[in-house]
Amino acid sequence: MKPLWFAASLALALSIGASAQAATPDVAVSVDAGKPGAVIERNILGQFSEHLGRGVYEGIWVGPDSRIPNTRGIRNDVVAALKAIKVANVRWPGGCYADEYHWRDGVGKNRPTTTNSSWGGVLESNQFGTHEFMDFVDQIGAEAYVSVNVGSGAPREAAEWLEYMTTDKPSELGKLRTANGREKPFKVAMVGLGNESWGCGGSMTASDYAKEMRQFATFTKNFNPAQKSGPDKMLKIAVGADRDDYGWTETVMQSWSKKIYSWDIDGLSLHSYTWPKKPERATGFDAHQYAELLKSTLWMEELVSKHSAIMDKYDPDKKVGLYVDEWGTWFKVEEGAPGSSLYQQSSQRDAIVAALNLNIFARHADRVKGANIAQTINVLQSMILTDGDKMLLTPTYHVFRMYTAFQDAKVVPLAYDAGTYQEGDIALPRLDAIGAIGKDGKLWLSFTNLDPRQPLKIAPTVAGFTFKGAKGDTLAADDMGAFNTFAAPNRVKPQAAVIKAANGGNGGTGSSASLELPPHSVTVIGLNPVKWGRPT
Repeated sequence: MKPLWFAASLALALSIGASAQAATPDVAVSVDAGKPGAVIERNILGQFSEHLGRGVYEGIWVGPDSRIPNTRGIRNDVVAALKAIKVANVRWPGGCYADEYHWRDGVGKNRPTTTNSSWGGVLESNQFGTHEFMDFVDQIGAEAYVSVNVGSGAPREAAEWLEYMTTDKPSELGKLRTANGREKPFKVAMVGLGNESWGCGGSMTASDYAKEMRQFATFTKNFNPAQKSGPDKMLKIAVGADRDDYGWTETVMQSWSKKIYSWDIDGLSLHSYTWPKKPERATGFDAHQYAELLKSTLWMEELVSKHSAIMDKYDPDKKVGLYVDEWGTWFKVEEGAPGSSLYQQSSQRDAIVAALNLNIFARHADRVKGANIAQTINVLQSMILTDGDKMLLTPTYHVFRMYTAFQDAKVVPLAYDAGTYQEGDIALPRLDAIGAIGKDGKLWLSFTNLDPRQPLKIAPTVAGFTFKGAKGDTLAADDMGAFNTFAAPNRVKPQAAVIKAANGGNGGTGSSASLELPPHSVTVIGLNPVKWGRPT
């Protein structure tokens, strides 16, 4: 890898055709790659799988006797798909369900059938429990983010679950885990101290929760010797705010600032979904509904900024990360699906929403240390949809695959005037972009064209920088509402971005290039350097 001391400026002339008659305005974008900043934590590409609808059962778990190809009951096709997007972590068992979940129901051979009162009162077989979840994250190469029951449980129950999972000694709980098929301790990367304690997790006030949280933070200990310290140390994530409840963040952070030696937290969550103004399905929308939804999701920038500012007041050294561990679109369920299943389609509009949120998290990489989209399979803005033995990948899945290049990359400053596109009374930026220096040494750039009608013609020039073999992908569609179906699973999928060097070669060598962003599209490109230098 070349040294990262260089400074490079990137001038992008974006020709945006407002109409056939109108002059095309220019948008200048500059990238100061000589100032690599915070690391974009790989955990921003986290997933969330709750016992809800067909997310776990049918989506992940089909059982070892299923005719659907599986490994120890876990779908092989789903595992392969999730490995390909380098899932950082999976949050489980909820969600609201976490605060009615009792872990002993999900271990051993004789598991009771219980009722899932959080989601439709359906019966829960408990076939998918601790061991199955740990097997799942191991198969896909992810870390375990386990939420303990604060709402209807007790510190002792949470403490015993952590001991069961992580002890390396032959205590009664350690021997029980061994008897259930696992001799070595599990690795628990993160533990959530409850879920939405202001709502379904206990209807607590912020001060009520801070008091409860301190007890759980004290007693939920990790016994795995490999996780006592260092980069593998288990992180404790406290319940944070519902959207713009800044008072909740203030109360929890103030409590943290006065902590004593016996407890600590490493993160604070934030939950914010992208809702349409009026109930609607994920498909069949018009241009105004498209614009309304993007405006709603861009509110995440304000939320993250304001919660971060409160955290900065009590934690100027940024020891406590912000974890947006529930985010994504939330629409009416698809016709014929149970209301409690939260089953919805995923269109090209959802892909734009995903890119915008990931860009916001990356720009706040100094504070945002993780994020979990809701949810992985068959629920809300999912990566994957299944129907029996059939599986398809959603446009959102493809965005996540394209963004793996930004995992553990160092964000670099971008400056640009995005311009504006107007849809009735709604004004939105035409462009949203981020840049980062990847672990591979490449300069990675992501460009999202929000405009659903006009392409953006980009001609980047990088002073003091010569690239060779520039490559990338563009996720576009023939319509902003396009989506994949089991009959047509590849209607929306990435295509190789056409990147022309100044000498006319596609992806060749040079210090400038040009590419065109289609309407409502996401493009990620990597510029492979052959020369770094300071612009003269």
